[in-house]
Amino acid sequence: MPSHSFNYKGAKLYVEVDGNDVQPALLLYGPGSSNVRVWDHLINALTPHFHTVRIDVRGYGKSIVENLREDQFTLEQYAENASYVLATLGIDKTHIWSQSWGTRAAIVFCALNFDKVETAALYAANLGLPDVSAQRRGTKEAAEARRAASIDDSPTPDGFQVHEMPDAALLTATALRKINLQDFVDRLTMPLLIGTGSHDPNLVSSREIAQRLHHARLVEFELVGHNAILEHPALALSTFLGFHRL
Repeated sequence: MPSHSFNYKGAKLYVEVDGNDVQPALLLYGPGSSNVRVWDHLINALTPHFHTVRIDVRGYGKSIVENLREDQFTLEQYAENASYVLATLGIDKTHIWSQSWGTRAAIVFCALNFDKVETAALYAANLGLPDVSAQRRGTKEAAEARRAASIDDSPTPDGFQVHEMPDAALLTATALRKINLQDFVDRLTMPLLIGTGSHDPNLVSSREIAQRLHHARLVEFELVGHNAILEHPALALSTFLGFHRL
């Protein structure tokens, strides 16, 4: 788990890489309010196939922001950060796997860097603003349905919501309110997997994206709410690997 710290445009970006760099690169975007630890329970299954890159978005985890200006917290800035990190690591092409809030950031990255993206797996994709209350209800309903089906919940990774700059972390997620993702989605020309829970209100938007982008494959995760990689990681992982025929 080699870690790096890169200074870039008013931020010190914390980055972790895993796996052999001869493998295809995989850039991971986690859900909102999470740091790189949110992928810990999946990394060992990914590194036989991918050279994984995890970045704490500026304001989250161990990424430090020098000045809490509004222009520090935009999805365009996060995409530029990721592009800089990949270039610094010597990575020209990458696959993408994202979850929930991270999927919004991934859509912008893919749109602005379509020549650098091999494939993208966008979980809980939604082009509109989130309905947090509906997401919570759906997640609760899905958990109850899994228990009824005798599917045990997996433990969540330790420390995945710890941030060294809590004030900055409050601003990080506000980036999605400063952009219209409808202006970006049609630029996603790479092979796409859209995976969204059957109890996730984002499923409506996910279906619309899949219909709009005919090269996109939609998978609806049964008994899953808003956050597949935490609620049902085995299903989230097997679907991702199946997309890559692994």
